[in-house]
Amino acid sequence: MTDRLQPGDPAPDFTLPDADGEPVALSSLAGRRVIVYFYPAAMTPGCTKESVDFQSGVAELDAAGVTVLGVSPDKPAKLAKFREKEGLTFPLLSDPDHKVLEAYGAYGEKKLYGKVVVGVIRSTFVIAADGTIDKAYYNVKATGHVERLRRDLGV
Repeated sequence: MTDRLQPGDPAPDFTLPDADGEPVALSSLAGRRVIVYFYPAAMTPGCTKESVDFQSGVAELDAAGVTVLGVSPDKPAKLAKFREKEGLTFPLLSDPDHKVLEAYGAYGEKKLYGKVVVGVIRSTFVIAADGTIDKAYYNVKATGHVERLRRDLGV
C-alpha cells in the first residue's frame, strides 16, 4: 500500500473502463474539479447508500463544475447492473487489479467487524482543476459522508 495522499499532492492519473467498458481518463477532465470516491463493492448496502447519496447531489455538483467518478474492483458488467438498478448517471469505473486504489492509498489493511483484513478502504478525494489533491478523506462512513463533502465544497 502506498502512503496516503495529502492536499497539494499531484493526483495520480489513471484510465479505467466504465460500466460500458469504455475508457475514462482522469486527465480528460483537466480544468474541472473531480470527486473520485472508492467503494468496496457494488450492490452492497453501504456502497449502494453512498452511491445513491452521490446521485442525489450530482446535478448540483455538476452545476458547480464538479465531476463525480465512482471506483470499485467490480467488473464493468456488475457496474452496469448497479448503475441500472440504482439509476446512477455518473461514471462507475472498474479497477479489478487495485492499481488505482493502491495509487490513492485506498487499498490495504482495514478493520472489518473487529478483524484486520485487506481490502478497499472507503475513501474520497476532491481533485482541483489543476490536477492536485484538494481534499482527501480516508475511512469514511457510507452514510452522511456525501452531505459533509457537499458542505465542505459549498455545494
